[in-house]
Parts: sequence; structure tokens; C-alpha cells
Amino acid sequence: MTKQTLPRVAVLGGGTGMPVLLRGLKDYPIDLTAIVTVADDGGSSGRLRNELSIPAPGDIRNVIAALSEAEPMLLDLFQHRFSDGNGLSGHSMGNLLLAAMTSITHDFFHGIKEISRVLNVKGTILPIANQNMYLQALMHDGSVISGESKIPESGKRIKRVFLSPQPVEPLPEAIEAVKQADLVVIAPGSLYTSTLPNLIIPHISNALRETQGKVVYVCNVMTQDGETNGYSAADHVKAIHEHIGEGCVDALLVHNQPISTNVKKMYAAENAVPVVYDHDCIRKLGVDIIEGDIIDPKQTTLRHDTNKVAKMLVSLINRQDEH
Repeated sequence: MTKQTLPRVAVLGGGTGMPVLLRGLKDYPIDLTAIVTVADDGGSSGRLRNELSIPAPGDIRNVIAALSEAEPMLLDLFQHRFSDGNGLSGHSMGNLLLAAMTSITHDFFHGIKEISRVLNVKGTILPIANQNMYLQALMHDGSVISGESKIPESGKRIKRVFLSPQPVEPLPEAIEAVKQADLVVIAPGSLYTSTLPNLIIPHISNALRETQGKVVYVCNVMTQDGETNGYSAADHVKAIHEHIGEGCVDALLVHNQPISTNVKKMYAAENAVPVVYDHDCIRKLGVDIIEGDIIDPKQTTLRHDTNKVAKMLVSLINRQDEH
């Protein structure tokens, strides 16, 4: 199969959930594109974007590591985080390399392409936009919180999120990748600070409606304190609808096995509980439900199983081909 005839899969997201999905998907014969949020403003990413006026490199770095087929030692170097050193402490080597390559090529996207080539990345990595941008949230009490890292810490309920400065111009390649995909996957992650920053970019919602491929949202297994307290699976979908309208998500992939009492207790300390999958409410929203055992039992914390999820997602392409 040539690259032109391979099924096209576009994954949108950021945070810790996206690399988990990508590590499983990269082993399948698909033309894979990862479209990554660049609104992070915490830690090393925040410092570099403020000092150099570049998009946030942190989520991009983790996606490069997930899709790279380079030697393990080279990946360890890329992901190394300095623990001390005046000015270096807290920075990761990969973030510094992305900043340096952006300086050399004079363009963040070109810098990503060059590092992807050097690290033998399988697939294509696209920033959702090629510019420095900030996430802001309007809270239910009318206040506005600025900064992706500050929003969940505010202790207030989020009404909606938006980006500044406007207008934010999406990367044309990102829009095209969604439109041309045989399957679009919205990765699990922090709903308001990792998932929605990609979806609220202009033209992306239209691309989600126009794509011929099925759009599948891999739902979180646990709620997140400061973002989705008390949210059911239907509430996650409603939040997406409220931001970009209906008709953008075709199906919801959910975990359908009980969560152990010990795990529940551990997450209760973080004020997090299992997401309730309210099937009737989800279907009333016009969204199909795909369910299965998709958690990795070997992990001490709840993580999607990269191989189980990838297998289920790729099977959806095959099913579409049969119709």
C-alpha cells in the first residue's frame, strides 16, 4: 500500500492522553496525522513562549516522542528535563530543541518538521496554529481567567473557553487533514484546557462537519477537579456542542468495565470520580456509543490502553470500508 492509498487518520488533542493513543495507532498501516494544541502556558513551555514568542512546544514534544522510532537513548535525551542549573532548571531538552529549530528555520511548523525528520517520526505532526496564543475562560460567576495552567486552579466553574489574541489562524494543513480523513479522533484529556482549545479554532468545527470520516471522541474515564466536576459523558459532549455546535461528533468511545474500589479511593483524594456513561442522554444528543474494556490494567493510575484503543479505532475504518 502506498501512502496515497492508506486510510487517513487525524487525531486532535494535547496533554497526556494524546501520546497514549498515538503510540498504539502508529503501528497500523495508516496515514497518521497528529494535530496538537499549542495553548499551554505552564512550566518550560510557558517560559519559552513568553521569552521567545513561539507557540507552546510541550505537547508537541510529547507527541514527537510518542511517534518517534529513534533509538531509546536519543528519546531519553529528547525528553530529559534539567533539575538544576541557573536558567535551565525545569526546561526539557526537547522544548529547547524545538525553540532552537524554530529560530533556525524562522518558523515553528518548519522546526517541527525538521526535528520529526531527525527523530524518524512515523506520521505527520501539525500544530493547530503556527502562532503564539493564550487560552482564557469565562467562568459562571462572570470573571475571566487567563492562562491554561491557571484555569483549573481557580476553583470556579467554567462556562466557556476562548483564545486570544484574535484572530487565530489555523494551519491550513490541519484543516485539510481533518477534511480528508477517513477517521477523526478527538483524544482524551482535560476537556477545557486540552481538548477544546483545538476545536474552537476557526474552521476546525466546519472541517469536522464536512469530513467524510467518522469523528470519534475518546471520552475521559474519570472527572477532573477544576474542569469537569460532576460531569457525565453526555456533559462532555454538551460542552463541545456549546462551543462549536452540534453535528461535529459522530461517536463516543467509552470504557464499560467497573472501576475498582481502591482506584476510586485514590482518585477521591484528587476530588475525581468515574465518569457516568448516561447512554440515553448521549443518544439524544445524536451521538453513537462505542464501548469496551479500554483501560490498561498494568498501570497504577487509570490510563487508556494504547493497544486496545488503537485496535478499536482502526476497526471503525474497516467497518466504514465495508459499507
